[in-house]
Amino acid sequence: MLNISKNSVDGSIWKRSFSSLESVKNNLARRAFLKLLLGLFLLVLILLFLPWTQNIQSKGFVTALRPDERPQTIQNTIPGKIELWYVQEGDLVKKGDTILFLTEIKTEYFDPRLIERTKEQVQAKANGIEAYENKLKALDNQIHSLNDLQKLKILTIDNKVKQAKLTVSTDSAGWKAAEIDYKTSITRLNRQEEMYEQGLISLTELETRRLKLQETKAKAIEKENKYGLSVNKYINTLIEQDQVVSEFAEKISDVESKRSSAGSELYAGLGEMSKMRNQLANYELRQEFYYVMSPRDGYITQALQAGIGENIKENTPIITIVPEHWKKAVEVYVDPIDLPLVKRGNEMMFLFDGWPSIVFSGWPELSYGTFPGEVQAIDYNISKNGKYRVLVEESTTKPWPTDVRIGSGARGVALLNRVPLWYELWRQLNGFPPDYYKGTNQKIEYNTDEKSSK
Repeated sequence: MLNISKNSVDGSIWKRSFSSLESVKNNLARRAFLKLLLGLFLLVLILLFLPWTQNIQSKGFVTALRPDERPQTIQNTIPGKIELWYVQEGDLVKKGDTILFLTEIKTEYFDPRLIERTKEQVQAKANGIEAYENKLKALDNQIHSLNDLQKLKILTIDNKVKQAKLTVSTDSAGWKAAEIDYKTSITRLNRQEEMYEQGLISLTELETRRLKLQETKAKAIEKENKYGLSVNKYINTLIEQDQVVSEFAEKISDVESKRSSAGSELYAGLGEMSKMRNQLANYELRQEFYYVMSPRDGYITQALQAGIGENIKENTPIITIVPEHWKKAVEVYVDPIDLPLVKRGNEMMFLFDGWPSIVFSGWPELSYGTFPGEVQAIDYNISKNGKYRVLVEESTTKPWPTDVRIGSGARGVALLNRVPLWYELWRQLNGFPPDYYKGTNQKIEYNTDEKSSK
């Protein structure tokens, strides 16, 4: 029975004929099996009542919390030819350090004395503008002189008009007096003739009176002519007055026209000089853009353009720079069904690629190599992958590894409520979501609405 000998008798013995042997063999196997089965059942029963921490797991990558601390590309402002590199990948650069030197590739900027010649053009234009300003001042002075001369001339003409008017009045009075003398002489002559006929006077006296009449007549005619001349002179002075006004108005209008033309040329020159100064400033700034500078402190990680003598267009990514100092964070994506369970300020545990860890998602206190984080931001719009992006920053309780780099992989575990293991298995089998997060400082509670719905 013990099969010690090589000559076995097992096949030659009919075991069923020995009931005691059969009974002993079956009872031992059955008892061992029943004990094992009972032990497994008790173990499973105990495990079902162990506490289990509900969680949400998602994959992500390390990034910087602030947008200005994330990796960025350095671009050139102007097109040019790569002439000289001042850095290599892995170098630590400071803000303002020279990354690259470019040379000009556009023909309009080839002149090495371009700025100097442009300054000469600006100076020449400034001299021309100064000449126009002097011309405007001279024309203004000429207009003032013409206005003053016009005033004096008008005053002179006004005096002449007044004098002519007074002469007309005087000559008119003299003419009237001469006519009265003539009429008086006629009356006297008539009386003299009557007296001569009566013999009271001599013929000589009569002839003397007749001569007197002719003299008064001639004098009246002379006064009349003089009056007519004074009237004509008065009219001529009025005409001359109008002529002076028209003449000076024409001269002033001509000078003002010249001034308007000079002013137009002056403003056109000012506009051209402003454009030339703008162009000069652009030329001076363009020379500064020949040197591509680092916008911040950081590490050179990847050269996107290489070689010497290569032509590149403006705004071409040249090299990538990673900030020297940055606040760590992780971007993870959660399903829309789990989004209501995640709130700002919730805690998440992370496993980083390259750092050893032992993880029990249901028993986080037994896990090793995990690092805590705090939810900082949750996107309000869904991402292209159909999930919502959650940004988790580094926690102050346990700093993350210093050697973790931007872009490293990370697996996040959002810790939720504590529930029995049997409840979690039942929830998973039914496809129900985890219980709503109540906060780490509160006792474990079930969502009554959810339980009632279940």
